[in-house]
Amino acid sequence: MSEALRYPSFYLALPILLALSVMTVSFEFSLVMLGGVLFFATVAVGIVVLDFMLDIRLPPLRSFQGMDFTGTPQGVVAAALCWLVAGFCVIDLTAFPIPLIVDPSSYATFENGRNHVRHISNLSWVLPPLALLCFRGGAVRIALLAIGLIFPILVIDRNRLFAAIFSLVLTFVLLQKKLTLLSWKIIVPLLFGGLAAFSLLGAVRSGTLSNLNLPLSGLFEISPEGVKWLLLYVSAGVYNFSSILAKNYHNANFLLSQLIPFSGSVETLGTDIPLDAPTINVGTEFFPFLMAAGWSGALFSVFLLYCMLLWSIVLLRGNVSVWRFLIFLRIAYVSVMSPFAPQAFTWTNFGFVALCLMIPVAGHFFPGGMREGLKEAD
Repeated sequence: MSEALRYPSFYLALPILLALSVMTVSFEFSLVMLGGVLFFATVAVGIVVLDFMLDIRLPPLRSFQGMDFTGTPQGVVAAALCWLVAGFCVIDLTAFPIPLIVDPSSYATFENGRNHVRHISNLSWVLPPLALLCFRGGAVRIALLAIGLIFPILVIDRNRLFAAIFSLVLTFVLLQKKLTLLSWKIIVPLLFGGLAAFSLLGAVRSGTLSNLNLPLSGLFEISPEGVKWLLLYVSAGVYNFSSILAKNYHNANFLLSQLIPFSGSVETLGTDIPLDAPTINVGTEFFPFLMAAGWSGALFSVFLLYCMLLWSIVLLRGNVSVWRFLIFLRIAYVSVMSPFAPQAFTWTNFGFVALCLMIPVAGHFFPGGMREGLKEAD
């Protein structure tokens, strides 16, 4: 398991194969979906082959065991980022109605400036890993962990919850000299707690799944409601991709909206995208490229995401800094989530990566001691 974490394909090919497998057992398979199945099977195998040809791996895991940025200049800046994000999370919850408590249907409502606040509070996923890397005090760590895990639940943001849990678990695993029984006693409850919270939030956001007009399998129909939400979320992106591929539908607006700031909405509801079930609108990372440029565009996006993942790993091979580690966590997460939703090729994601790259550069404008410390992140 530990050695598998070093392979780029672990974060991209394995999730694609998982989503594809779950799709084939959750939906009644038809020849119409064959194009999508072949696409994902081919790219997953291709990524594994490229892994062995290029031989690019994460550094040996012992390189991460000594990560502790507490009190260092870059750790101080990272801690300041934590408090900034935590402050915006508090503003988000106090200045606007809390969706989970007031009105679950308002989770996607961002009027009256909430959209601007959410640009910062959406970074709540950085709090759990930075709590482990930049703070020693138990109370502070617990407070930041709590904010990072509870805030997404209160605003019914399942993606942010997954990002926080993924980043926390991966950081925890990489920090361990060995995975002891105690370690697994922490990791396993986190994973199952996250899955349970995800299922509950799905039910709160969208209600029952009993009236879905989709070719669902018998196995899906007899599954408990919570399991249905997990099966659907894992498999719906691949299903929608395969369905749109078969329909040969083209629309570049969705891709342009996620790449160009404030150029339009990335919502699929209310559009003419011919989804089989408009409310089940989750798509893969490659879905917008498919609509914009067909299967060749989707294939290009897979290759581009793989290159981004390799780049984030190469950065760590040079020097494990807090900023490079955050870049890796982010790109690893969007790679893992690529079969489910578009997150890698968005202007907000590019903005986060740019922020992590620019903070060390900004160190050149600080006084001598701070500048030298920040340069350690280069």
